[in-house]
Amino acid sequence: MADRTTQGSIQGGADDSRVDGIRTFPFPVELSVGGVGMQVGPMGTDRTWHADAPLERVHRIDFHVVMLFDGDPVRHMIDFAEYEATAGDLLWIRPGQVHRFSPTSEYRGTVLTMQPGFLPRATVEATGLYRYDLPPLLRPSAPQLAGLEAGLAQLRREYEDTATLPLSLHTAVLRHTLTAFLLRLAHLAASSADAGRQAESTFTLFRDAVEKGFATNHSVSAYADALGYSRRTLVRAVRAATGETPKGFIDKRVVLEAKRLLAHTDLPIGRVGAAIGFPDAANFSKFFQQHTEMTPAAFRAELR
Repeated sequence: MADRTTQGSIQGGADDSRVDGIRTFPFPVELSVGGVGMQVGPMGTDRTWHADAPLERVHRIDFHVVMLFDGDPVRHMIDFAEYEATAGDLLWIRPGQVHRFSPTSEYRGTVLTMQPGFLPRATVEATGLYRYDLPPLLRPSAPQLAGLEAGLAQLRREYEDTATLPLSLHTAVLRHTLTAFLLRLAHLAASSADAGRQAESTFTLFRDAVEKGFATNHSVSAYADALGYSRRTLVRAVRAATGETPKGFIDKRVVLEAKRLLAHTDLPIGRVGAAIGFPDAANFSKFFQQHTEMTPAAFRAELR
């Protein structure tokens, strides 16, 4: 998934090992430019990870991989969770994590790999290199993305420039440039985790409120006001937690209750509608059909 500038760092070597039946690939320092403990370059479609371990096979790495995408959406498994990264997103895979490339996705963008031990301990701690609690999928804002892209571009220029400095200074410059990039990345990861926890808390309150009030309250604004959030905050939190809008979440809960009542009671259809906030039977039928492509009567008949 990378071109020749990064082939070594994501291809592994003959000394790779197996842990619990999963191949583990080391960082091959001998294949990096100047033998330093990092590589950076473009991702491509004409490389394989290792002849004995196809990209789509689960495997473990003992180094860091940061991928910044600029192409079509990519699906990637990390520690058995599936992530979809789009242009402008980053995936940060840490040492010891298992992952798998998608055979149907085209990986485009820039990939950075780092060997553990390349950076000093103070930098490792400051950048949270081993914060496994932080999310691997990062979605920077436009200004954050601009800073990360500039930092990565500068790092690549320094990495490829082996002619203007002796190796010791070249390595020192790389460490400083890499640290600057990682500080930006670590800040993004930490703030994303904080935002995720806040969104989760907001969604939990919303979910509980809907569970108590869906039979009479179908208004997003009413829930937002009752919880003390702006409508925009509520939309962000619910979308982050469920991938849908607050209105969609409310409607789904209302439809579920309608289906339960239609399936498990003999209430007339008009009474079912009234029980979930539709005093007008025609409005209830229209709502139900809009969300299920069936009339309430047809749904009930299908189950009986």
